[in-house]
Amino acid sequence: MIKIVLLVIFYFVFPVVIIYLCKKWSFLQKVGSIVIAYAFGLLIGSTGLLPQGSPGYKLALEGKGSLPKTEVETLISQGKATNEDLFVNQIGQVQDIIPSLVVPLAFPLLLFSLNLKRWLRYAKKGFISVLLALIAGLVMVTVGFFIWKDSIPESWKLAGMFEGIYAGGTPNFVAIKMALNVNANLFVILSTYDMIIGAFLVLFFITVAPKLFRLILPPFVETKGIKGDEAEIVNLTENLEDYSGIFKKGIFIPLLGALGLSLLIFAFSGGLALLLHRLPMMVVVIMSITTLGLIFSLSKRINKIEKTFQLGMYFILVFSLTVASMANIRTMFGTGMINLILFITWCYFGSLILHIILAKIFKIDADNFLITSAAFIFSPPFVPMVANALKNKDVIVTGITGGIIGYIVGNYLGVALAYFLKGF
Repeated sequence: MIKIVLLVIFYFVFPVVIIYLCKKWSFLQKVGSIVIAYAFGLLIGSTGLLPQGSPGYKLALEGKGSLPKTEVETLISQGKATNEDLFVNQIGQVQDIIPSLVVPLAFPLLLFSLNLKRWLRYAKKGFISVLLALIAGLVMVTVGFFIWKDSIPESWKLAGMFEGIYAGGTPNFVAIKMALNVNANLFVILSTYDMIIGAFLVLFFITVAPKLFRLILPPFVETKGIKGDEAEIVNLTENLEDYSGIFKKGIFIPLLGALGLSLLIFAFSGGLALLLHRLPMMVVVIMSITTLGLIFSLSKRINKIEKTFQLGMYFILVFSLTVASMANIRTMFGTGMINLILFITWCYFGSLILHIILAKIFKIDADNFLITSAAFIFSPPFVPMVANALKNKDVIVTGITGGIIGYIVGNYLGVALAYFLKGF
């Protein structure tokens, strides 16, 4: 029992260490706290630091994270499992429970900080490019589904997840994983491939892309620069990973209130899922917490609570570390994985190519196209980096706004697309 308690403490404390290390060393900050959490989780899951269980126990799991205790005891009495498998199963139960708790808590907190009225006010600046990016993502993910649906198991779930991450970002990817009940090992494989391909895209966006797309698309028309409210938006986005001062009394106490509200939203959503028992439970929960999180973000009192986004991202780090520790890197590059790599590559590069074709047709300038693409593919925190590569700060707000819209619609689009494609 002590070992299980220590494991739970580790899952919740080590993300704090990651946050501290990222603050201390700029190199780690550039790598990203989520990438570091996945890396440490994979190290734990792949090196035997956690017991793996007997062959008979693994066979009985059939892809599940854990089994009921009575079922394990039956397997032991039949000689198909060992006594150590009881401890392995307890670890599996912890690894199942933590993600189921932290993701529903995280998403409302992430949304509380979004000033929806403000984002919509600035959305008109790049609305056409944002809309074209959404269309490009939906079309190419759907086409990818039909290409690989017979060679990738449960490809409809993958399509939903990648629509979510393309439109929104990692929080949407995580939320849709929970909504669609995607196998943890498969999720980590997808996340790892996504990060590898995404790293190449980041490099492309900040080196070759500005000159290349300016040869293809119309030039940017200069504006009067960023002022007033827009400057505040840029500042807020650049500090999304700034956890400093979170334990100050004036920040910590209101933040506890926001966490309490997130718990109430989770409880209400769980009750709603029980009432709508004919629908998949986690789909109802994720859609409900997303909607309620947006509604409560309209309250000035809640929207002004500091560090809610950071607390939400802390829970995403807990999720990332826990889920990654369930996977084994030795299974990630085996036979049959080439189709996953091709599907992910198609989603990213296919969407980008279709977006540029549509941008050419609708005469979107190169800088707005590139900043919108960056916001959708990499999420808002990457926007200032790409704007710096463009040497154009005027497009930062447009990019951030597009990315925020993606955060908002990502869960809805991802789950809707998944269930639409499930019938094919």
